[in-house]
Amino acid sequence: MKKIAIIGAGSMSEALLAGIVENKLIQSKNIWVTNRSNESRLAALHQQYGVSTTYDLHQLLDEADIVLLAMKPKDAATSIQQVKHLLTPSMLIVSVLAGVPMDSISSLAQKKLAIVRAMPNTSAAVGQSATAIAVNKKVTERQKRIAQMLFDTVGMTAFVDEAQLDAVTGLSGSGPAYIYYLVEAMEKSAVEIGLERDMAKELIVQTLLGAAEMLSKTTKTPQELRHAVTSPGGTTEAGLKILAVHGVQEAFVECIKEAAAQSERLGKNITEQMASIQKTS
Repeated sequence: MKKIAIIGAGSMSEALLAGIVENKLIQSKNIWVTNRSNESRLAALHQQYGVSTTYDLHQLLDEADIVLLAMKPKDAATSIQQVKHLLTPSMLIVSVLAGVPMDSISSLAQKKLAIVRAMPNTSAAVGQSATAIAVNKKVTERQKRIAQMLFDTVGMTAFVDEAQLDAVTGLSGSGPAYIYYLVEAMEKSAVEIGLERDMAKELIVQTLLGAAEMLSKTTKTPQELRHAVTSPGGTTEAGLKILAVHGVQEAFVECIKEAAAQSERLGKNITEQMASIQKTS
């Protein structure tokens, strides 16, 4: 990699460039970043990471190996049309645009491009993302390895078919929010039963870390691990009975299904909007 061009300077862009710089995949000065108009944001990224910034699109994309599309999805059509004449078949286009199909990107660019579409989650900010990656037929094995290297800097990666990305969005894309929601409830209950909030948070976080480590290190299923903790007539069984009465497991299943369905609906809306913009341009 000689040069990476990033269009969009939000939190996901920063997480990725931070991972790339920390892992020394490329010199920070060879990472170029732009956004719509927030100059102070670009200045802050330059100051903290040593990346290059510009509003000159020719300078941004000249000799870039990788072009990362990380603008807001609603701005994707306009942004892609602004740079389409500068995109070349030798570039690897990496998109983290939720709901924007790879075919839509190629259609807007009006050329066949090697495109990677990825769905990281917000845990990328601490290097613990679960990122699903889909590629189109133009992506070479070398480019596929490069894409994996990029997202490995912010967590783990898994390759999927593009059609599975809506399901991934509902599961791991939105997943951190479900965990935070659970922790909110655990903190509230801790206070109600007489624990200090700060201490409760420490206990909850370590409990989550320990459970996650158990899941990653053992060959036992979650059900087997749960049964191992649940003694007949014990405290865990008493608590789990309440969760069962309130249908918590079923609620989580429906939650993830609905999030995945919403991802699909939003994707269709974005595709229709992009097609409309393309027709009028």
